[in-house]
Amino acid sequence: MRIEELREGMRRVNVVAKVTEKSEPREVQSRYKNETYQVADARISDETGTIKLTLWNEQIDRVNVNDTVKVENGYITSFRGEIQLNVGKYGTLNIT
Repeated sequence: MRIEELREGMRRVNVVAKVTEKSEPREVQSRYKNETYQVADARISDETGTIKLTLWNEQIDRVNVNDTVKVENGYITSFRGEIQLNVGKYGTLNIT
């Protein structure tokens, strides 16, 4: 799929794109358990547009600016009015 085709609520999304930005990791508290997770945002782009990719825990260190990433079986959510791509527990993130 191309980034311009992505819409909120989509499931089983497969995207190949280049990482153009990556934020510093921050800590977030789990809503359900007394656990803390690391989260960072990456901006990925292809020839049709850009989207935010949410990175969790070990994914953060695997992804760097200028990498090409392949997300398989991801999904699209909206947070604060901006759509974002999520890998989730059933998706995969590969660096190519």
